[in-house]
This record gives sequence, structure tokens and C-alpha cells, in this order.
Amino acid sequence: MRLDSLVFAIAGVCFGLIAGWVIGAQYAQRSPARAPVTESSASAPAPQAAAPAIIDENRAQTLRAIAERDQKNVESRVQLGNLYYDGERYDQAIPWYEQALKLDSTNADVSTDLGVSYYQTNQPDKALQQFEHSLKVNPKHVKTLLNIGVVRAFAKQDLEGATKAWKQVVELSPGSQEARVAQRALETISDAHQGVGGSTSSGTGR
Repeated sequence: MRLDSLVFAIAGVCFGLIAGWVIGAQYAQRSPARAPVTESSASAPAPQAAAPAIIDENRAQTLRAIAERDQKNVESRVQLGNLYYDGERYDQAIPWYEQALKLDSTNADVSTDLGVSYYQTNQPDKALQQFEHSLKVNPKHVKTLLNIGVVRAFAKQDLEGATKAWKQVVELSPGSQEARVAQRALETISDAHQGVGGSTSSGTGR
């Protein structure tokens, strides 16, 4: 087994907790203004155990009617994407986020939510491609970088790429919740490497 694969296996449990926060925090921190996570709002416990929001079908119907009536209405499409995203219906969120970004490609939050939706529907390559677009819009978008680390670690088993992304989070947003999560992930990788090194030196050497 390659060293990276062994490290990944050892770190799996801790990474699971990290991934739950990173991916799940999107709907837990949702606000009507679609604000990103801030330091004041980031002190809540990890939301992975919380039940997803129930879809308000009446609101969805109203938003769809607005979107269909006005083909250039970005906000209704973003809100529809958010509505389905929050209910963990990622496959239904995707087309609305895609439509919104076709009309306005400069919204890094929407782009990143679309990337997460791709990841949640087993499309990691499209997720990473979308995250790259988010970074073109805002190179310092720490939630994007945090999610890049998750996708690279879990979907691609690319610990080097994940480490690079998480280090950027720590450098760009020191003291933030995102930075604390990224630092925890980096420490998990480091501890796992040390554990592998220790077991190797005391073993048969094969």
C-alpha cells in the first residue's frame, strides 16, 4: 500500500468530521442575504447531525413562476438553488445554480455551492472545475479553498493537493472557523504520517 493511501486510511475518521462541517455548514449558516460564514456565526457545533431543511414547495413554485416569467432574473434562480441545496436535493439545485451563473458568473458563493452540489452528486472533477471558477472570481474565497481540500482528500485521495488548499485557508483567514477546521485537517495529516512512520520503523521493514 502506498504511504499516502495508508495515511488517508488512518486519518479517515477525523477527516469525516471535517468534511461534515465543511460541506454541511453551507445550509446551516444560510441567511436571507446568502452571507458567507463569519466569525460570529461560526461558533455553533458541527451541523452534520442536524436534519436538513424541509422544502417549502409553495415557495419553490412561486420562485419557479418568477424565473419562468423573467428569463433574466438571477435572484429567483439563486434562491431556488439555495432552497434545494438546503434540503439536500443537490441534483435539483444544480440546474438553478447553473442558470444563475450563466446570467451572472461573478458570484463566488453561488459558484462554490454549485461545486459542492457537483461533489454531492458524485461529480468531483466538475466540482473542482467549478471551484477554480470561484477562485478566478475571488482568489481569497476561503470556503472554496476549504472545499477544494475536502474534494481532493476524499474524492481524489490527493493529500498533497488538499494540504496545499488548507494551508492557503490558514494563511488567508487566520483565526476564522475555516482556518481552525483547515488547521485541524493539516494536523490530522501530520499525525497520521508520524503514526505511519513509527509503525514502519518498528515493523519488519518490508
